[in-house]
Amino acid sequence: MNRLIRLLGSLHIAVPLLVAIAAVLRQRKPTELAESMWRRRGMSAAPDIRDWYRQEFAGRAPHLAGAGLPWLAAQRRDAIEQFASRGFPTRKEEDWKYTDVAPLALRYFRPASAALVDAAALVPFQFDAYQLVFVDGRFAPALSRLEGLPDGVRLLSLADRLRENPDVLEGWLGRHVGAARHGFAALNLAFAEDGAVIEIRRGVELEKPIQLLSVSSGVTQGRANAAPSTPPGAAGPDSVQHLRHLILVEENARAAVIESFVALTPGASFSTGVTEIDLAAGSELTHYRLVQNGEDASQIDTTHVQQGRDSRYAAHAVTLGGRLLRHELDCALAAEGAECRFNGLYLTRGQAQVDTHTRFDHLAPHTTSREWVKGVLDDESRGVFSGRVVVHPNAQRSDAEQSNRNLLLSLRAEADSRPQLEIYADDVKCAHGAATGSLDPDQLFYLRSRGLAVVHSRQLLVYAFAADALARLPLAALRRRLAAALGARLLPDATLEELPL
Repeated sequence: MNRLIRLLGSLHIAVPLLVAIAAVLRQRKPTELAESMWRRRGMSAAPDIRDWYRQEFAGRAPHLAGAGLPWLAAQRRDAIEQFASRGFPTRKEEDWKYTDVAPLALRYFRPASAALVDAAALVPFQFDAYQLVFVDGRFAPALSRLEGLPDGVRLLSLADRLRENPDVLEGWLGRHVGAARHGFAALNLAFAEDGAVIEIRRGVELEKPIQLLSVSSGVTQGRANAAPSTPPGAAGPDSVQHLRHLILVEENARAAVIESFVALTPGASFSTGVTEIDLAAGSELTHYRLVQNGEDASQIDTTHVQQGRDSRYAAHAVTLGGRLLRHELDCALAAEGAECRFNGLYLTRGQAQVDTHTRFDHLAPHTTSREWVKGVLDDESRGVFSGRVVVHPNAQRSDAEQSNRNLLLSLRAEADSRPQLEIYADDVKCAHGAATGSLDPDQLFYLRSRGLAVVHSRQLLVYAFAADALARLPLAALRRRLAAALGARLLPDATLEELPL
């Protein structure tokens, strides 16, 4: 009896203590988790990840493109200081509730070395397009194709534009996506040394798309070049790149842009990307994002679109590879008649996570937004969709639809869906919905009754679910390329001619 009383007494103390410890751990920042990891390794303390990036910035800032421009230098200094004060986002923040970026605070990333990439290795990822190629975050002119650009179109790397006529960019860089957004945006603004600057003049209609091909070589800088602050035995330094694109489309112009992200090796990598788009009155832009990264790649990207009167923006995002991928898409429908459409598809497996965040702000009357996002999740992977439509008080006659559908192929896969509507106007038409489930057993039974094996029946149904998103792609060559990639993944025994497009 006494032993039982002592046991209950110990539990009376231990349980609240464990609860308190768990509560503290939940509130700890990624940098604090890093500290504890290094202490477990027998080290007195780990360098704060924020100090690491500050030291990296101090060494690299004088060598970044446009380093001699006072306005750009001031922006970069402010960005690194904001990161130093805020660090990476944590799950305590509502927009990051389902995305744990703590692993990024345990790795020490450095820019990749200048790697030589064989042009033949890029052929499977190229299209019939004007092309800028970036290898490990730097413009590669020898691999790019800029011949035949029509009058009224300027296509330059960010570094070249900063050298040629930097004053034009002063009012544009960081206008919509600044350092205050979150830690990843701050790092991008501080470290981005290259990207694309696309200028489409008034009334120009491009017949061919523009492709921005970002290639990760996986070749990191040697340990001898690592910063002194790198702890012995630290994970890394792994490859990192920061790209920043600016797209300006003037009145009544029309163009298509393909952003492609590929990895030539399976090594660990980390990248941030910011794309700022300004669409003038009557302009149209079709924007494709294709992500085929390595299995240990982390990528945090932000796209902001500012839309003028009667402008049209159509975005198509297909994600086929990566470990931690997050894309934030903001559309500001700032003038009457603006229209924004988003079509998204992601396929995940292993322990991958794909996080899609959208925000469509209806700021003017008679504006329209549509979004359809589909996910296919296998193994222990996770998909997150957070879509927010805000209809502001003066945006009468706004029309918005939002849909997220997820297909779970494993009991361990997880889909988190948060469709949201905020409506502050009376005369609107808005709807949203979300659905998550597994394969329909009746459909499986039907296919099996026609002689198909279980595995082939499952593959065919998954392909049909995903191919619906590909059917919305207006570019035929891209549609066929992705259908083939999807088929190779889901229907390895089928030929391209047998796949429904």
